[in-house]
Amino acid sequence: MSKGEAKVGILIANLGSPDAPSKKALRRYLKQFLSDKRVIQPVIPRWMWWLILNGIILNTRPKKSAKLYQSIWNRFGPGAPLVAISEKQLKALQERHKNSSVSISLGMRYGSPSLEKGLEVLLKQGVQQLIVLPLYPQYSKTTTESTFDVVRAMQQKHNNFPAITYITDYHQNPLYIEALKQSILKHWSKHGKPQKLIISFHGIPKIYCENGDIYPQHCEKTTELLVQALALKEDQYLLCYQSRFGKLEWLQPYLDKTLQSLPEQGIKNVQVICPGFAADCLETLEEIEQENKHYFLQAGGQQYSYINALNDSTEHIDVLNDVILSKLS
Repeated sequence: MSKGEAKVGILIANLGSPDAPSKKALRRYLKQFLSDKRVIQPVIPRWMWWLILNGIILNTRPKKSAKLYQSIWNRFGPGAPLVAISEKQLKALQERHKNSSVSISLGMRYGSPSLEKGLEVLLKQGVQQLIVLPLYPQYSKTTTESTFDVVRAMQQKHNNFPAITYITDYHQNPLYIEALKQSILKHWSKHGKPQKLIISFHGIPKIYCENGDIYPQHCEKTTELLVQALALKEDQYLLCYQSRFGKLEWLQPYLDKTLQSLPEQGIKNVQVICPGFAADCLETLEEIEQENKHYFLQAGGQQYSYINALNDSTEHIDVLNDVILSKLS
């Protein structure tokens, strides 16, 4: 797109992180996150969840979470890894479009920089077309649609809001699958090929899917395409889901329980990749890389490694740029 054409604004969005690895910052972040009706859908009355959230969770979880964040803070640059990596992704994409009339900004659903701030940056530049790209390859109402909610709310508050194109997913984009494949092959060149490659995604309650969320179908499709690209046999990989909490049944099989059961089946060498994350974060760097490794080794496993997210690699920036270019008119 050449200069002089209608300016296009690209808003890339991710989940977000607390502003500091402190109890106070975590309480503020968790309250915003767990108050989202997309995240906590009405399985129980809202008033009951409000009591649980404010009476129990926000008085117990922030201290523990703050300690975990302290262990990964500044690992990929200043601050929380998710935000630091997202800033690098933003700069790389901006560099790709520096000689065009495309403007790109970043916003987080929870925490800073907020989605509202990211949108305001673009609106002040007078963009006439807005493309919203949540960095969730697989669509879910809990993540993707929650991002769209904020954009729609902003649209209602502004006159002459630009035309919006929502990118719902890119779970089967060929460059995305190839980038995942290459990241795995690179890992194998350093650490060898495992007995099992575990392809794990963030879980959601099963009832959300029964109510129409198509997230598991996207996870399964990404897995299918990645397995085909790697030419893996059925006994060489597993699809799992991680990070459940509460008493509801979540998508299965559960990663932690799977890892605990594999050694007794003779599987002592595994590697885990999480294709649903565009950037490494507390969940991948602490829960997947450390906590789940402990479960596996404690159960009798011998070799365990986590394959990092695509982050700001050139291959990943190629993917995101391809997704953007497919929507430019």
